[in-house]
Amino acid sequence: MSYNTIRYEVEDDGLLLLTLARPDKLNAFTVEMCEELVDAYGRASRDDAVRVIVVTGEGRAFCAGMDLSVGGNVFGLDESLTPTMEDVRDRGDDPAILNGVRDTGGRVAMAMYDCLKPIVGAVNGAAVGIGSTMLLPMDFRFASEKARFGFVFGRLGITMEACSSFFLPRIVGLEQALEWAYRADIFDAAEAHEKGLVRAVCPPETLLDEAKAFARSLVKDRSPVSIALIRQMLNRNSAAPTPLDAHLTESLAVFYTSQADGREGVRAFNEKRPAQFTGKASEMPPFFPWWDQR
Repeated sequence: MSYNTIRYEVEDDGLLLLTLARPDKLNAFTVEMCEELVDAYGRASRDDAVRVIVVTGEGRAFCAGMDLSVGGNVFGLDESLTPTMEDVRDRGDDPAILNGVRDTGGRVAMAMYDCLKPIVGAVNGAAVGIGSTMLLPMDFRFASEKARFGFVFGRLGITMEACSSFFLPRIVGLEQALEWAYRADIFDAAEAHEKGLVRAVCPPETLLDEAKAFARSLVKDRSPVSIALIRQMLNRNSAAPTPLDAHLTESLAVFYTSQADGREGVRAFNEKRPAQFTGKASEMPPFFPWWDQR
């Protein structure tokens, strides 16, 4: 897929800089951007040249929310349908449901959730509505001092989207999530940092460099397979009802990685040298993805 609303740039050390690129529209979100982001996160998972992802916006905004200037249903939904929960649960990949019912922000969030590479946000400016909720499936978020956030759905008469009712309480707690969603106010980077939404607040001129340096530190000299499994295990097992799910997954993960990169890691530790990992995230162990096998 060629991209019109984003840029996909892989640097020599494996850092993918994913840039929202509609600066004249403050990188406002569209159905086209949804399709391109879903493709980009899937592509990054398959692309062994990518080790870690940094996401930012071009110009003075990160993403100013959904583009409300388009004609018809601005969310791209088919108003002739009357979908049920069974429709979205059992027929989610049916083109009529996929394109006419399913939340576009949620499709992006699920693509991020399924991604095998760590994702770091560099929020350079306004991040409102979907601009805020698309940050939530990221592993870490850095913000410029100029960044602004807002879960403003109540002002528009709609509701939370992009899986934010799942992610936001896990990041900042239920009470804070409720307050931000009820009030639907815009808040600054200092509040986002104080309440735990972002990891750090940076001067605008150093934001991207700081986010990139942190992102590189996550994966340098590490096994891509180990990183991919750790990301998926922590995201999925932390929401499991009992620790048994974690035990079962971890048993298979250790069983297979101990025979591959784990063997090299142990040998390198004993020989007091850097490990030379050869595993690829595009070639995961045979039990993966375990959540599709239940």
